Amino acid sequence: MERVIVVFKDHVTDEQISKYIQDVNSGGGSVGHRYDSVLKGFSATITPEIMSNFQSLQGDVIDYIEPDGVVTTQ
Repeated sequence: MERVIVVFKDHVTDEQISKYIQDVNSGGGSVGHRYDSVLKGFSATITPEIMSNFQSLQGDVIDYIEPDGVVTTQ
């Protein structure tokens, strides 16, 4: 399982994002936080199968997928 942040394109609706969240939860993953102010997306722990599915959607509905982790500043 991978911890990622999934960011959607601006044209994707809240209803579409809710469906992807449901797909994650029903596919053995879990959604941590939904983002809807600065960007449209969510953080999640996902299976390799879900990751493969999301990667196939990049460029169409998904803008990018990033590893989720701790960010530090110096």
